[in-house]
Amino acid sequence: MERYFIFIISYLLGAIPFAYLAGRLKGIDVRKHGSGNIGTTNAFRLLGAKLGIAVLLGDAAKGALAAYAGFWAAGPWGGIIGGLLAMAGHSWNPFFGFKPSGKGVASGFGVILVLMPEITLLAASLFLITVIATRYVSLGSSIGALTVLISVFVFAQPLAYQVFGLIAATVVLLRHRTNFQRILKGTEHRFGEKKV
Repeated sequence: MERYFIFIISYLLGAIPFAYLAGRLKGIDVRKHGSGNIGTTNAFRLLGAKLGIAVLLGDAAKGALAAYAGFWAAGPWGGIIGGLLAMAGHSWNPFFGFKPSGKGVASGFGVILVLMPEITLLAASLFLITVIATRYVSLGSSIGALTVLISVFVFAQPLAYQVFGLIAATVVLLRHRTNFQRILKGTEHRFGEKKV
């Protein structure tokens, strides 16, 4: 029974606000600048590449650790529950009043890296191609999420992973709906532009 406390830990692990903590090192509250999110993209925009990479690794690691621990506790279903809880902790952070705070893309990357490494390579490749071609991280993230969703069915992944694909992709796409509106209006921030 004790092993199921892992799922509580997974949520709290996901709630570790690496971007916020990194911002404090530079005297910046990332919640008050840029997009206001405590995610990787805003960290890159506000804090630069070095701290941005550190935040990316931290956010991915918490998703990976939660998925690994959940898998250890309860197999594939435990893996996706742990991973989704980490994404939820990041996206609706309890330390910041459960307000929408991040979009869960980097932590979701960590989850699929542990549970579906082959699909991770495909999704990451299409993400990078999209970002390089358009400089829209939001579009790359959405393409990556759709790639995971389609791939779990095309490559006949276990039902647990198909459920993860459906839930995670839906959340990521919904969290990016305002980004899509800005892309259509031509006002979406492009990667590499500085805007505080």
